Amino acid sequence: MNKVKKRAFSIRVQKDGPYLVLGPLPLSTETIGANGKGESVRWEKGPAITTGEEYALCRCGRSGSKPFCDGSHGSGFDGTETAVRLPYLEQAALLEGPVLSLTDAESLCAFARFCDPHGRVWNLVHQTDREVARRHFVRETGDCPAGRLVAWDNATGKPVEPEHLPSIALVEDPSRQCSGPIWVRGGVPVISADGVTYEVRNRVTLCRCGESHNKPFCDGTHAEIGFDGRS
Repeated sequence: MNKVKKRAFSIRVQKDGPYLVLGPLPLSTETIGANGKGESVRWEKGPAITTGEEYALCRCGRSGSKPFCDGSHGSGFDGTETAVRLPYLEQAALLEGPVLSLTDAESLCAFARFCDPHGRVWNLVHQTDREVARRHFVRETGDCPAGRLVAWDNATGKPVEPEHLPSIALVEDPSRQCSGPIWVRGGVPVISADGVTYEVRNRVTLCRCGESHNKPFCDGTHAEIGFDGRS
């Protein structure tokens, strides 16, 4: 594990092309697991996917060898990056609670829906019982793959984040019968096509259907179009 932490990794967005992954970042599938009500309640880790020291992930959604690029973007894919390049906290709204607080950058929503069970995180933030708040509120915010939602400990003023080693997961969402985004974890830098490094964060989601209006980040459009990211 320590070797993974020390390696230098990055993901470089290619102009109207794929994501070039530099460094042997572990790649796997993560499936959104649901309860009997269809609510997102757990992540189910899939097997590792074999990669090289460098590899290119499809960004247009058209590749015939998903998740890897096969050059299909050359048929006219518009990969123009439209995401705001402000730090997360400048984009996020703050909702203060008695024990924990919540920051929410709605434009980053990847529609994973872990925020909905147990009365929704926007209501759970008002929980006065510290243990209850941590059991549900912290877990649900931490399960948000996009990092749209972040829990904050009022006593320390620090974020309460899940621990992630540098890695990439391909999200599958059987409840919505679609494939989700590319889930980048563990503080991996994402560098734009014009050379600007987006804010390095614990978790972000990158569009892989090619239709996001917040490129390179996911905006949940994959669920609307029923994107199938399986090869």
